Amino acid sequence: MASSATDTLDVNGPEPDLKRVMGPKLLLLFIVGDILGSGVYAVTGKLAGQVGGIAWLPFLVAFAVATLTAFSYLELVTKYPQAAGAALYAHKAFGIHFVTFLVAFTVVCSGITSASTSSGLLASNLLIGLDEIFPGVPTGDAATLIVALLFMVVLALINLRGVGESVKFNVLLTIVEMAALAIVIVIGFVAIGGGDGDVSRITVFENPDEKGLFAAVTIATAIAFFSMVGFEDSVNMVEETKDPEKIFPKMMLTGLGIAVIIYMLVAVSVVAVIPAGDIATPKNPEAGILLDVVRIGAPDLPIDKFFPFMTVFAVANTALINMLMASRLIYGMATQDVLPRTLGKVSAKRRSPYAAIVFTTLMALALIVVVRLQAESTIVVALSGTTSLLLLAVFTVVNVACLVLRRDPERGRFKAPTAIPVIGALACAFLLGPWARLEADFVQYKIAAGLLALGIALWLVTWLTNRGVRAKKTGFRDIEHLED
Repeated sequence: MASSATDTLDVNGPEPDLKRVMGPKLLLLFIVGDILGSGVYAVTGKLAGQVGGIAWLPFLVAFAVATLTAFSYLELVTKYPQAAGAALYAHKAFGIHFVTFLVAFTVVCSGITSASTSSGLLASNLLIGLDEIFPGVPTGDAATLIVALLFMVVLALINLRGVGESVKFNVLLTIVEMAALAIVIVIGFVAIGGGDGDVSRITVFENPDEKGLFAAVTIATAIAFFSMVGFEDSVNMVEETKDPEKIFPKMMLTGLGIAVIIYMLVAVSVVAVIPAGDIATPKNPEAGILLDVVRIGAPDLPIDKFFPFMTVFAVANTALINMLMASRLIYGMATQDVLPRTLGKVSAKRRSPYAAIVFTTLMALALIVVVRLQAESTIVVALSGTTSLLLLAVFTVVNVACLVLRRDPERGRFKAPTAIPVIGALACAFLLGPWARLEADFVQYKIAAGLLALGIALWLVTWLTNRGVRAKKTGFRDIEHLED
């Protein structure tokens, strides 16, 4: 999940024009890198544990649902080429400031839960990697929690320095991400070719709870959906893309296609190398199953010594972008009197929104601690599922907004067939239901509700303050550039 495309903050308001530096190749790499992120590292093991050898199928279904929503995003981004994304579309479709706020704050929460997911994944892999070099490094739950919290603090310090997105840096880390996944794929197929991998497993359906195929795939698809998000963040790059109406549709759909092919190949490799029963119980659930594939599939090679560090690189940038996005959205809502003005304070020296950065970091830290202490599942499982839950809600709204905004005579170059946003809205809404989650994962609803309750409380404080002190309406003034 990426953030606003601007590199600096202007306390006097957004600049009217951004430099259009992204052509088709850079945009494609940005989209692929944003989708790959930490998702496949975090969820492959759990979804394989639900459906056995057909672990590739939930990725394919999640891709189909994401693609339906991508068509709606493409229609809207070519019609309204501003960087505010889902909040802008909801505002234009419904015109209700509170609904716009809920969509915007839900996106904020998804960024925080996604970054928090990455923190758990990064902490486990970093400690495992260090333990390979310096035997005796603690890798237990307490050490993982401490490193995860320290990582979030480091992200805040980087964010406070005013560091914005760097497309070239994203390209570099995308290459690292793809290299790590390529290693897993190569190991899997070499194992299959050498007779050490069992390719026949990829057609075997197994569920530990004896659920039927449809129910198990539905649950696994909701898990897999976390790995397909990120494509929607590219709409925040629209004002920095050359001829976006022409190249956005092709690059977004191509990026989704590349990502799902990589994911399916990874899933096949995992299943071929590791029996389904062992996939469901990885050596270190917080670190993900891919490290086990490297260790089992290539035991004679030293790849497992540096693979954890490749995972660290793969998820660190995603987490930074998530927190950049979350803090900029909070800043934008505060400056527009939708959240308390205090959250809109900017450092005079660094020009960074320090109040919003501190607020979002504290949310992430509290979230990590509470989930670690109270949730039955790991940080990675609980928070990746919550991220999917929040974004599925946003995607449902975007699909409905796409249909509502057909009444707007303004037309873009791209128009999705009417059936696509209808099916997309229904599919996203279906995956929001309790039937798409295991009983242990119902905690995701509590986490999402708690985060949104905090946002609503802040909205009410702002509304009461505006009404009682300044007699001023609480609402968005410049929704088109909310994240600038």
